[in-house]
Parts: sequence; structure tokens; C-alpha cells
Amino acid sequence: MRIITISREFGSGGRELGKRIAQTLGCDYYDSEIISAVAKNSGLDAHYVENTLDNHGWQDFTITFGGTIHSMEYLQASKIELLIQQRKVIEEIAALGKDCVIIGRNADVILKAYHPFNLFVCADRDAKLARCRERAREEEHLTDRELLRKMREIDKARARTRDFLSGTEWGQREAYHLIVNTSGWDMKTLSDAVVHFAERWFESRNTDQ
Repeated sequence: MRIITISREFGSGGRELGKRIAQTLGCDYYDSEIISAVAKNSGLDAHYVENTLDNHGWQDFTITFGGTIHSMEYLQASKIELLIQQRKVIEEIAALGKDCVIIGRNADVILKAYHPFNLFVCADRDAKLARCRERAREEEHLTDRELLRKMREIDKARARTRDFLSGTEWGQREAYHLIVNTSGWDMKTLSDAVVHFAERWFESRNTDQ
């Protein structure tokens, strides 16, 4: 079984790269499917689950609950419970014994015993801004400054969650087998190169065993 985990900076194109890698390898791909499974298992709305796990929209939820300290404690407890549910879902995916690509969710930490190939995807500031602009909803009209702040907030939330789960630093180079800067790359060409590298890595691991 070959598992590829992809951690990524917001706006770097990690999701697109992951999809292309999964298509080339002909294996399963997990991203929003994990959120859907967590929502189903917990009986909660998928949008709420995603917001809570990713720290998006927490201010909105505190207003809904009255903006009190108690509401923040509730959200913290809710996030911990959802992280436990998310871990179960990811472990269940690995237990299927099928080749797969998993986007984010600290799957590299959770599935460490399965010896996955861990990829970190980053990009230059301008490249991330351009990608965010291309994929923005029509009603979104954020300035570059606002987009950059959004990137920082999301990446900080990912770092906090990783630190909570493992006590390790998000984006730390020692945690990954390959770090890819997508800036200026054609994604098809880049995904082919990553697949080639990953396949050689899995082959060398099997030889060592």
C-alpha cells in the first residue's frame, strides 16, 4: 500500500497537485471527503465541521453563542472532539489497505506507522495571490492585503493544529520527504515529476525492508 500525504500553504496549489497525482497513479483521493465523513459520523453540518476544524469563521460562531468566554470554551471542546473523529476517519482510510492521496488534515502525523510519502507544497507570495484570484468566488472582492492576511491566518491555524496533535512544527523540512515550490510550474508537468520521485521513494523503501 502506498499513501501520499500532502501538506500545503494556502494558495500554493497543493489540492490541484494532489488530484493530478492521484489521477496519474490511479488511486483514491481524499480531501473534502474526510470532512463529509466526520460530519456524517458526528451528525453535524459539514460547513460547521470544516469551519471548526480549520478555524475559519470562529468569530461568527462566537457571536451566535453570545460572544462569551463560555462560547469559546465550547468551540475549543467541539474542535477537540472533531479532531478525534477526523483521526478515526483517516485511520479507517488507511485500514482499507488501498493506495491513496490524502490532502492536509495532518495525515502524515496520524499515519506515521504506515510510512507514507510526505509532501509539502509551497509557493511564492505573488503566485499564491494569483491562484487565489483565479479561484475566488464572483462575490469576493478582497484586496491583496486582505488576501495575504487570510493566507497567514489559515496557515497559522494549520500550524496550531499540528502543534496540538503532535508537538511538531508545521512546514518543518525534516518532516517531509519532498518540498515542492509550485511557482512558475505547469501543474501537469510538476505532478508527473512528483509521481516519478514518489515511485522511486516507495521502491527504495521496499528494497530496504
